[in-house]
Amino acid sequence: MQRNQKNEYKLCVISATYVRVSLRSLMVFDYKLLAALAGVIEQGGFERAALALGLSQSAVSQRIKLLEARVGQPVLVRANPPAPTDVGRRLLNHVQQVRLLERDLRGQVPTLDDEPRPERLRIALNADSLATWWAAAVGEFCSAQGLLLELLVEDQDVGLKRMRAGEVAACVCAAERPVAGARSQLLGAMRYLPLATPGFMEQYLPHGFSAQALACAPALIFGPDDFLQHRYMASLGVETVQVYHLCPSSEGFLRMAEAGAGWGLIPQAQAARQLAEGVLVELLPGFHSDVPLYWHHWRNGGQLLDALTTHLLRQARRALIPPEDVSATRLSSKGFS
Repeated sequence: MQRNQKNEYKLCVISATYVRVSLRSLMVFDYKLLAALAGVIEQGGFERAALALGLSQSAVSQRIKLLEARVGQPVLVRANPPAPTDVGRRLLNHVQQVRLLERDLRGQVPTLDDEPRPERLRIALNADSLATWWAAAVGEFCSAQGLLLELLVEDQDVGLKRMRAGEVAACVCAAERPVAGARSQLLGAMRYLPLATPGFMEQYLPHGFSAQALACAPALIFGPDDFLQHRYMASLGVETVQVYHLCPSSEGFLRMAEAGAGWGLIPQAQAARQLAEGVLVELLPGFHSDVPLYWHHWRNGGQLLDALTTHLLRQARRALIPPEDVSATRLSSKGFS
């Protein structure tokens, strides 16, 4: 009997120790401090983070200092705008996923949700997707789910950097390889055509298409990281685009082409009307570049992100070239990361 009592005592001690360790692990993160970190990064500074969180700027700064004291190293690079350190990125990734999982929990335990409010997802995507197929693909889902989107339009390589930094829950980009903790799924491809006005063709290509002549004609480029036109010229045997306009707007890019300011590779869907009316013509009829698009999202993003992923994969097949028909060509494009 005495032996059984000793065993029971040992079990109690072990159980109590386990409970203390478990509770301590739950208290590793003070989510008020993490919310301050997320606010500073998402709002682009301490002042705007304070407004968003309903705190004073000094209170936000104090919470960041407390968080840094807790983890034993800086979580922010004090720049303009502030940027997360390596450990800051890991904490932001954690915050993004916790927010989504908390939404699932509120749905399962309604009493936890004293003030029901729409969920907001931050998503990075390229300008051409936003200008063409994106709205029609997600509009119905947002309405049905009461979902609000905060869309960050980024160019080459930045979309995945936003995910790596924990700033967004998902992104659309041309890169296939996901960041750690995320999943990448092929949505389809956007078809790009090299287009210009008939007047532009007469001025710069009066004797018909020539790669060398085109190299001397002004091109349209989305931004410093847009290499689609360069790769197109390389495929024609010309090393670089010599003269070009920089136009960091998908709609503005099309308007500049319509005005005869330059030639550029434009999504076929975006220029359908201009092609039908003869406002724009193809430099090389029949030539096109298919740019694959991938949907990157956190693996542990909860039911909402999973449902959005399923919906988006289905809708994208209607707007993009289906995954099974995507060519092996892997070109980057305006606003892709």
